[in-house]
Amino acid sequence: MKMLLFQKSLTFHDVAVDFTWEEWQLLDPDQKNLYRDVMLENFSHLESVGYRASRPEALSKLERGEELWTVQEELHSLVCAGKTKYPSI
Repeated sequence: MKMLLFQKSLTFHDVAVDFTWEEWQLLDPDQKNLYRDVMLENFSHLESVGYRASRPEALSKLERGEELWTVQEELHSLVCAGKTKYPSI
């Protein structure tokens, strides 16, 4: 009996880890650096197997060594009900 497997294309969103602002604040600098390294490596691996998509802004921020969360995003998360996650990682 032959079984057909259908594979859906993997996206960066499938392998990315999202943090709320509150969760991000609990990470120490070493944990944030590890997160940056893993996210950049994941994107690099996807590109190496033919993934073609624009680099998410959050990933570009990580690459430049910038903080993911700005004061404006922090205020927005405090105003909005529920958990706000950083978009498009």
